[in-house]
Amino acid sequence: MASLRLIIEDGHFQDAHGRHVLLRGINVAGDAKLPSEPDVPSHVVQDFFDGDNVKFHNRPFRKEDAHIHFSRLKRFGYNTIRYVFTWEAIEAAGPGRYDEVWIQHTIDVLRTARDYGFYIFMDPHQDVWSRYCGGSGAPMWTIYACGLNPQSFAATEAAIVHNTYPEPENFPKMIWSTNYYRLAAATIFTLFFAGRDFAPKCIIDGVNIQDYLQGHFIRACEHLAKRIHEAGDIENDVVFGWESLNEPGRGMIGHADLSIIPDEQKLKKGSCPTLWQAILTGSGRACEVDSWDMGGLGPYKVGRILIDPHGETAWLPESYDDSRYGWKRDPGWRLGECIWAQHGVWDQATDILTQKSYFEKHPTNGNKLDYHAFTNTYFMAFYRKYRDAIRAIHKDAIMLCQPPTLELPPSIKGTEDDDPRMVYAPHYYDGITLMTKKWNRTWNVDVVGVLRGRYWHPAFAIKIGETAIRNSFKEQLAAIKKEGQDYMGNHPCILTEFGIPYDMDDKQAYKTGDYSSQSAAMDANHFAVEGAMMEGYTLWLYSATNDHQRGDQWNGEDLSIFSVDDQTLPVSAIPRTPDLNQSTSSLLKLATANTRQEVDDETSVTPSNLKRTLTNPSISSKRPSSDPELTNAPGYRAAEAYVRPAPIATNGAIIDYVFDLKNCEFTLNIEGTKATADDFPTTVFLPEYHFPKEQCTVAVSSGKWEISTDDEERTWVQKLRWWHGDGKQSLKVTGLIRPHNSLAGTAEEAGYLEQCQQSYGVDLKSCSVM
Repeated sequence: MASLRLIIEDGHFQDAHGRHVLLRGINVAGDAKLPSEPDVPSHVVQDFFDGDNVKFHNRPFRKEDAHIHFSRLKRFGYNTIRYVFTWEAIEAAGPGRYDEVWIQHTIDVLRTARDYGFYIFMDPHQDVWSRYCGGSGAPMWTIYACGLNPQSFAATEAAIVHNTYPEPENFPKMIWSTNYYRLAAATIFTLFFAGRDFAPKCIIDGVNIQDYLQGHFIRACEHLAKRIHEAGDIENDVVFGWESLNEPGRGMIGHADLSIIPDEQKLKKGSCPTLWQAILTGSGRACEVDSWDMGGLGPYKVGRILIDPHGETAWLPESYDDSRYGWKRDPGWRLGECIWAQHGVWDQATDILTQKSYFEKHPTNGNKLDYHAFTNTYFMAFYRKYRDAIRAIHKDAIMLCQPPTLELPPSIKGTEDDDPRMVYAPHYYDGITLMTKKWNRTWNVDVVGVLRGRYWHPAFAIKIGETAIRNSFKEQLAAIKKEGQDYMGNHPCILTEFGIPYDMDDKQAYKTGDYSSQSAAMDANHFAVEGAMMEGYTLWLYSATNDHQRGDQWNGEDLSIFSVDDQTLPVSAIPRTPDLNQSTSSLLKLATANTRQEVDDETSVTPSNLKRTLTNPSISSKRPSSDPELTNAPGYRAAEAYVRPAPIATNGAIIDYVFDLKNCEFTLNIEGTKATADDFPTTVFLPEYHFPKEQCTVAVSSGKWEISTDDEERTWVQKLRWWHGDGKQSLKVTGLIRPHNSLAGTAEEAGYLEQCQQSYGVDLKSCSVM
C-alpha cells in the first residue's frame, strides 16, 4: 500500500517524509452554495421555488476553468482547500435521487486539484439549513418533509430570505444569520438532532423525522464518498478527510423559556421575536416584537414592530399531496397545524403557551440541555453516525469535527471518540467588523472571553488600540485551540473559517481602489492564526463570481479574496534569473516550461514595476495618477495581507512563525530534526511580491538555504528551501519594506474611552467601576 500523503502524529500533520506540514488553505468556493442551472443568486426570486429541478453541474466552477482557479490559489501560497458542497447539490430532485452528473463533475474538478498538489477535505456546507430558510445546504424537499411551507416563510417571518425580500437592494447586512432563531431553522434543527425526543409524532416512511433527515443526509455524503473512492485516484491522493456538518444549530433544544430571548442569544438584528412569538406568527397570528440593530457596542433595541401574516401559516396545508416525493406520513402527524401544538407546547384554541420549558431538559433522563450538554449528546450522536458511514468507505479518512460555533467542544478526551485521526475544526470571526462592515482600529471586544465568563463586566473585555486588538484576536484563537486539547484530546486544530468583509465603509474601496482598511483587518486575522499556532486554517472565501455590485452573490456577503472587478496580484510567468545552485534537472524543467503556454490570466511582475505598484501604502491601493493608463484602475483587494510567507513543510516541530507585514519580515523557529534525505528540506512559501529574490536578505541559525522558483506543482511558486541541523533552529527573511498607514489617533481613542465610561459606568483607564 502506498504511503499516505498526510498523517497525524502527536497532534501534528506530517507528510510521507516525516516533515511537519502546515495546512494553509482557503474555502473553495462560495459559488457552490447556489445552483448553476438555473443561475439563481440570492437576490433573484425567479425560479427560486423550483427546487426539485435545480442543478449544480458547474459548481464550484466549470471544470474547464478549474486550472485557472487552482493555479491562482497555488500562486497565493495555499496548499489546502476546504471543498464546499451542499446536500442540495447531491439530492435536490427528491429523496434518494442522486445527481450523478454533479458527482462526476466534482470528481473531475478534484482530479485537476490533485495536479496542483492540494490537500483537500470535503465540507458538507449549510447555513440556517437551506436556501429556502435564507441560507444554503439542504434540498427543498426537506422543508416539506418537516411539514413546513417555504412559500409562506416571508409572510410569517419564519425566515428572512433575500430571494423573497420586498426590496433586495435594501436587504439588511448579515440579517440572514438571525434565521437560526426564527421558526423554520429552529424547528428543523430541533427535528434533525432530537426529533425522536421532542417530536415523536413526526413519523415519515415509518421512522421519526430525525432518523429520516439524518439518514438521507448521511447516505448522500456516503454516496459521494463511495464514488470518490471508486474513482481510484482521488481518495488520499488529494481528498484526505471529511468535515462534519458546517455550523450546526441546536434549534430550540435547551431553551429554558420559549417566551423570552435567552441571554446566550447574542445576535439580535431586525425583528427579533421570541421563539414563542415565532411559533405564533408561524400559525398566522399577528405579534408585536422587539426590533434591534447592531452597533459598535453590540446589539441595541430600536423599538417595536408588528409582524402580521394576515392568517397565512408557515405549515403545509391539510390538502398537501405527499405523493409528490413518494413518502408516507404517519396519520398521527396532522398537516395544516403547528407540530409544536400537536405535541402540547401550546394550545391553538386559546393561544396559551402551556409548556414554556418543553425543550429545557432531556425528556428521558431530565438532564438540563445547555449548549455543552447538547454538544455532548445530540451532536455527538449525529457525528458518530456520520464518521462511521464515511470511514466505512474512506477507511483512512481524517475526520474534522465541527461542533456548534464558538461553543465548548465535546468532552471526549480519553473516550472511544478520542480518535487518533480526528481534527478539531472551529470557526472564528471578528463579529464587530463582520456585522458593521467597518474596521475599527480603535477598539474591539474579546468575544470568546465574554462567552466563557472571564470578565466581571463586559466593559472589561474591550480592547483599546490596534496592537491590543490584534493580540486579543490571537489570544482568543489560542484559547479556542486549548479548549480543543482540554476537551477532545491531542488533536490538530484547523480553523476552517475566518475572514473579513471587503465591502467596508459602504464600498468605499471600490470607488478609490484603496483597500488599506481591508488589508489591516486581514493582516490582524492572519497574525492571530499564526500566533495561536493552529495546525492549519482555511480562509473564508474564494468566490469565482464575486463582483463589486453583489459581492459573493449570496445574502449581501462580500468576503471573497477574488473579484472579477479587481485585479489579481501580478506574478512572474518565469523566474527572472535562473538559480545557479539549482540542479541540472531543475534547470531543464524551467527551460522546457518556457516553451509551453501558461494557462492563467495574470500579468508579469518585475522589481521596477513592483516598486511603482508600491508607491501607495498598500499593494491594493489605487495606482498612482501619474500613470494615465492606470488611473482609477481597480486595486489588488488587500492581496499583500493574505499572500504571505508561511512554512510548507518543516524538518521538526514549528515553535512559532510570524509575518510582520509592516516591516516585511518573516521569522520561523523550529525544533529541528535530522532530515530523512537531502531531497526533503524545510520548505517555506516565500511570495516574490514581498520578497523579490534580488531584494531580500536571509539569516539562518545553521545549514544552507536557497531561494528558487519552479513549477513542480504546475504553477510558478517561489520557495525557500533550508537544510539545517538538529535542535532549535531559526530563520529570518527581510523583504521589500514599504510605508503603511498609522494606527488610529489618540483623539479617537480618547473619545471612545469617554463613550465607554458613559455607557457602562466603568473607568477603563483605571479599570474601576464608577
